[in-house]
Amino acid sequence: MAKKIKPNLSMLQIINMSMGFLGIQMAFGLQNGNASRILANFGADVHELSWFWLVAPITGLIVQPIIGHMGDNTWSPFGRRKPYFLIGAVLCAVGLVMLPNAASATQMMAANVLLLAVIFLAIMDASINVAMEPFRALVGDMLPKHQATIGFSVQTILIGIGAVIGSDLPNWLTNWGISNVAQKGFVADNVIYSFYIGAAVLIVSILYTIMTTKEYSPEEFSSFEDDHDEVKQSPKFSDIFKDFGNIPSQMKKLGIVQFFSWFALFTMWVFTTSALATHHFGLSPNDTHSAEFNKAGDLTGSLFGSYNFYAIFFAFALTPIARFIGKKQTHALALACGGLGLISMYFIKDVNSLWISMVGLGFAWASILAMPYAMLIDSIPQKKMGVYMGIFNFFIVIPQILNGIFGGPIVSGIFGKMAIDYIVVGGICMLLGAVLTMIFIKSENNTPKEIEEEIQQVHF
Repeated sequence: MAKKIKPNLSMLQIINMSMGFLGIQMAFGLQNGNASRILANFGADVHELSWFWLVAPITGLIVQPIIGHMGDNTWSPFGRRKPYFLIGAVLCAVGLVMLPNAASATQMMAANVLLLAVIFLAIMDASINVAMEPFRALVGDMLPKHQATIGFSVQTILIGIGAVIGSDLPNWLTNWGISNVAQKGFVADNVIYSFYIGAAVLIVSILYTIMTTKEYSPEEFSSFEDDHDEVKQSPKFSDIFKDFGNIPSQMKKLGIVQFFSWFALFTMWVFTTSALATHHFGLSPNDTHSAEFNKAGDLTGSLFGSYNFYAIFFAFALTPIARFIGKKQTHALALACGGLGLISMYFIKDVNSLWISMVGLGFAWASILAMPYAMLIDSIPQKKMGVYMGIFNFFIVIPQILNGIFGGPIVSGIFGKMAIDYIVVGGICMLLGAVLTMIFIKSENNTPKEIEEEIQQVHF
């Protein structure tokens, strides 16, 4: 029996199936822009920040392969991936509400505020991973391979929109008259209300995807598989370790590139507030409660919103650029621009001009969210889409874990708590990622004509 070819999906269908990513990334943007600030408000020192941020990559390391494996073998009345969207969204919303209120919860529970904040951060991170991983796998489930680049690009656009809102929301609320200064040991109202809004948007966007997207039935899905005539064996949890031992060569090479890319991103997310406070605002590294420090925190969110905003436009351009120069060349160019953007933050002293740095980072972020997956998807077995997407996440979280362990001591012991110097190190890592992309990654099989057909086959 010849296998069937998956039908093309319209642009509206692709948007519907990825809309939940808008809410997920809004939550992620709120976390990236404010977690360091919140922890500093609760008394964390700059050299401790990267240790607290270890919660995110460690939970991703554990959760994503498990959720991917479970999703690959889940066939419920609600769908294959959708149950995990909903569970992850509800738990993440709880974390969003509780994290900025950890100080108030501490008074009621007689607990250590930093410990409680880390627990709430862990709930958020684990839940984001539960919700996020199935969205990557859903692209592989629902789209024919020639639409993969567009599918991941649409996700990148929605990610950018959500991240812009999440990153800028505290600053917008400040401009609308809500205080960005809090009592010592508490979090400012503009951050607290932003997290409430993020929780609501997350739930609504996930429900939208669940209600507008119909996943393939087991019978339909099996008819698309290359090996649908093979004897099926009952899945076991231990299969994850076997799958890890059989990861494709292309994934290993992309993993090396991912290592340097995400090492740089983690550096930026953790240390930008401290870098701006000391390098641009001239504050002491120990000043974490003044109005100027909170101003640096608002600026961090605004800058993160900027690079996500630029990423939206670059996401539209990724496929046309790849049509002319190739996917790996596009990714290498984007990473180079991102590396130069991070390094330029050291030299641009005027905070009103830091948007220039964010342009390059926007290009890099758009590509990081789309191109590695578009280059990877051809080498992943269809029936293992979820678990391999989860395993691919190892190459994202391991560099973050290593950075989390050593980043704080390096900033404190080598750079004298001047975090901007470590931001430059992150920029150099991203430049290395660009070089390694050109060295290690093989050129895609798609010809310019095939990529052009991919663009033309997407319709409303």
